[in-house]
Amino acid sequence: MSDASHSGETAEHLVAMANDIADYFRPQGREEAIAGIANHIKRYWTVRMRQKLNAYLARGQGGDLDELPRAAVDRLNQQPL
Repeated sequence: MSDASHSGETAEHLVAMANDIADYFRPQGREEAIAGIANHIKRYWTVRMRQKLNAYLARGQGGDLDELPRAAVDRLNQQPL
């Protein structure tokens, strides 16, 4: 199911983007990769994009989201927007 909004990003596309970011940072090791992914998402994703991904995950979807970006999203969710 598509989850389009004003940003034009579907939740599925956000998952794919997060996984691509993870692939870039993965060679740095787990902790550094999670920190790098979280930093990238915080700096370059809009609040709306983060909210859309979180809503998608809260509905039990996003099974294709790799564990590194999932950990990065969890870390970001512990911080204020």
